[in-house]
This record gives sequence, C-alpha cells and structure tokens, in this order.
Amino acid sequence: MLRHLSIRDFVIVAALDLEFDSGFTVFSGETGAGKSILIDALALALGARADASVVRTGESRADITAEFATHAQVEHWLEEQALGTATDPDDDHGSTVMLRRVIDSNGRSRAFINGTAATLAQLREVGEMLVDIHGQHAHQLLMRPDAQRELFDTHAGLLDTASSVTRAWRNWREAAQAVEIAQTRDRELQLERERLAWQLTELDKLAPQPGEWEEVNAEHHRLSHSASLIEGVQGALGALSESDEAMITHLGAIISKVRSLAEIDPALNDTLAALEPAEIQLQEAAYSLSHYAQRLELDPDRLAQVEKRLEALHSMARKFRLQPETLPEEHDTRRAQLAALDAAADLDSLRAAESKAKDAYHAEAKILSKARAKAAKALGSAVTTGMQELSMTGGSFEVALVPLQEGGAHGMEQIEFRVAGHAGVPLRPLAKVASGGELARISLALAVIASAASLTPTLIFDEVDTGIGGSVAEVVGRLLHQLGRDRQVLCVTHLPQVAARGDHHFQVAKSGNGKGGTTSSVTSLDRSSRIEEVARMLGGIEITATTRKHAKEMLTA
Repeated sequence: MLRHLSIRDFVIVAALDLEFDSGFTVFSGETGAGKSILIDALALALGARADASVVRTGESRADITAEFATHAQVEHWLEEQALGTATDPDDDHGSTVMLRRVIDSNGRSRAFINGTAATLAQLREVGEMLVDIHGQHAHQLLMRPDAQRELFDTHAGLLDTASSVTRAWRNWREAAQAVEIAQTRDRELQLERERLAWQLTELDKLAPQPGEWEEVNAEHHRLSHSASLIEGVQGALGALSESDEAMITHLGAIISKVRSLAEIDPALNDTLAALEPAEIQLQEAAYSLSHYAQRLELDPDRLAQVEKRLEALHSMARKFRLQPETLPEEHDTRRAQLAALDAAADLDSLRAAESKAKDAYHAEAKILSKARAKAAKALGSAVTTGMQELSMTGGSFEVALVPLQEGGAHGMEQIEFRVAGHAGVPLRPLAKVASGGELARISLALAVIASAASLTPTLIFDEVDTGIGGSVAEVVGRLLHQLGRDRQVLCVTHLPQVAARGDHHFQVAKSGNGKGGTTSSVTSLDRSSRIEEVARMLGGIEITATTRKHAKEMLTA
C-alpha cells in the first residue's frame, strides 16, 4: 500500500509530505483547490507521461517520490530487475519500494526505483502491481467499445489470452497478405525472377571466390614484372656472394683479420661480436635470394591466363555496376534473392501457410470466447446487483458477446455493455440509453466490482462519484468503505456522504503565496475539523448549527 507521498514544486504545490494508512481515505476541498493534482502527481511517480507544464512557475524542476509497502509479486519483480527493496528494521511494515520522478522545466524527465535510475516502462510495470487508478472521466470512457472490451478482459483476467489471439490474428493477416501479393504481382515477380536467374547464371559461370580479386591482381603484378625481378635478384646475388668482389667474401676476410688482431688486443672483441652476426645475416639473405631465384622464371602463358581472369572479373563487375571485389558477396546475395522469390511464387506453400495461421487463430479465439462467455454472465449478474444498491431498482446489466463474421484482432466477438435502467425495459447498448447519472453509477459499480476481484493493494477513485447525490451517495460511501476493509482506498470526493465514511480525511486548500501566485496545501483532519469540513460540504459558504449537527450525525453513523 501507499505509505508516503512527497511532492515538490508540482503545479501549485510548493512542498507537501503526506503519510498514509490502510483503510478508506478521502480528500475533499473547494473546487480548484488541487485535490486531483495529488492524484496526478502520484500518477507521474507511477510512470504517466509528463511535460514541462507540471513544474511550478518559477522553479527549475518538479520532484515526486512515492513510498509503498511491497508484496511478494513486487519483490519478485524487483529481484528480477536487480532493483532491490528497502527495509527499515524499526518499521513493522517491512520491505518498501521507493518510486521517484523528476521533471525539469525544459521537459526532460528522469525516473528512479529505490534510488537507481529506471525507465518509464519499469515505473509503469511496477506501478500496475501497486496501484489501480479510476479517473474522474472513467464513466465517459465506457461509451467506447474498446474501453468496454479492455475493462471486461482485465476484470476477467483474460489480457494474456487476448494478447495471444491478437498475435495469432496478425500472423494470419500477414500470411493472407503474402498470398495476395503473390497473386497480384505474379507477372512482376516472374520478370524479377528471370532477371535474377540470368544474373545468377552469369555469376555461376564466373564463380568468383572471396579474396580472388586481390590475389589475381597481386599475381598479375608479379608476373608482369618477372624480367625486372630476375635481373634484380641476380644482381643482388652477385653482389652478395657470386661475384669476384662479393660482399660476403670481403666481410669474411675482414672478420678473419679482426679476429687475429683481437688475439693481440682483446679490446677488439666488441667489434668482432658486431661483425660476426652481420656475416650470418648476409649469408641468410643470399640463401633466401637464391631460393627465390630458383622459383622465378618468365611464364608468358601463366601471365596470359591471369590477365584473362582479371579481365573477366572486371568485365562482370562493370556489367553489374559493382566493385570487382564485391562480386562473391553479390553472388551469394542474388542466390538468396532468387530463393526468396521462388518461395514467394510458391502459391501452394503460401496458401498452406495461410490456412495453418487461420486455424491457429481460430483455436486461440475459441479459447478466449469460451472464457469470455463464462465471465460475461458473472460480471452481468454482479453489476445488476450493484445497480439495485445504487437506486436503479429493477435495472439490469449484460455483457453481450456480439459475433463477428470473420473474427478480428481482439477475438471472434465484440464486447458490448447493455443496460436496462429499470424493470420492463429491454436491454440496449450502454452508449445509447444511459443518462449521465446512470452512466456514472454503472461506471462506479463496475469499478468497485472490478477492484474487488483485483489483487492490487491500493485503489484510487478520483471524483468517480460525479453526477451522484442523495441516498445514492450514501450507498457509494458505504461501498467504498467496505472496499477499504480489505485494501487501501483513496478517494477524491465532493460528496459529504462519501467523505463521512472515510477512516481518514485530508482537506485540500488553496491560498495566495504572497508573490501573486497560488499554492495548494493538505491538512489531516481530526474529529472536530472533520465536522467543520463535512458541514461545509453540506451547507456551502455559510455553516450553521444545523449543518454542523447534520455533519456530526453523519460522522457518528
């Protein structure tokens, strides 16, 4: 559950630190005081989108931190993400998780989990395990078919099954599209295939090998300069070892002379040590040149072969407008392209793949349809019961599964909420028959029922009681209070009947900050101040003894 919320420089909130407890907590205050701003701030800490407009005027950044007591699912997720938990040994609440969001005045946003930088996706993922927010416009969303489907599947625990159906649908559509393309582009594909087949035949004949262009160039360069190489090598050999004035012979004589002199004066030993390796290196060089000269010969035939191969590679590269060294890679590429076109042109295989994908979709969709049919009856019955409590006596609610001929991305049926406002009236689509007040009550009944089935420990209702009053408001307060027995419930309300049911009560107020601006503050109310606040909600500007007495009675009850 939510334990602590810290807000700094957010919209009209300068600084705010709130401690929360279990049970049913209400927030009340004048219109525009900033009640919903608290929920908006918490939503940012849970990964909602943000921009620079949320930073309080004149400040550099907004900073929101929310601390939650964890549960097993959250702790497992934190362990997987290597984000850890915070445990206070002096606190009976045990492990906690700290979510923080910082929004700079330039719109840049940063997120942290337990002090470690995190992504917004991670904030949202852990936030969904901690908090369920029912916004003040939830009843308006119910007019949309996609919102009805999402709410129903979420309540029924069918989101994963529905996702599998969506994936199967996409696979089927892609397979069907491949068949359609193959049919409509058959002539184009055939022409492209013929072009690639001709190119591949040419390349197969040439059979270019990886690295061949560089190797052939190097061999051609060597063969075309064979005469120069032979002449140069022979001259070097003569100078080193084969002529009358050979360097090795002269150096040998010098070394022999120095050696005899070193016997007279050992100081010449260093000179001798430098000359002897030089003699060895010259001998090795002469041997290497001799070995090279034995293999070196003029070979006009081989030179002609190499020049022919070089011209063939160059000509093919010019024909295909490629670099010669890329021919082997292009050979492989065209072979793969031709194989892909052959597969694309294989209508029988494509049709078989489409049929398989279609069968897989229908199998997944049937599982979803069966589960939806069972859940629809349960939800319809539960909401119908809730409608009786919310002064819609005789009314009924139904989740209709309207069959779709070909199915769709979300299954073989469309989810449609239908309602009858009172007895004797046929069920009709919710969007067509429900008045504003009825829609608000049905939305609240759905929210309470869906929340009761959820494992989320903290539930937030942001002015979901809009359009409700009188005895219905008392029922709403009782329902939310009952819900608070098993979980933490936070509710922003303008109804005294709901506020009186709270286990804890915060008052939100707005005032000038002395600089021409406005700030919002939040105060935890005790028994006497709650009487004043409920009386204000009952009587408006002027609070009389009668309204105070009524407020006291409501709180006592």
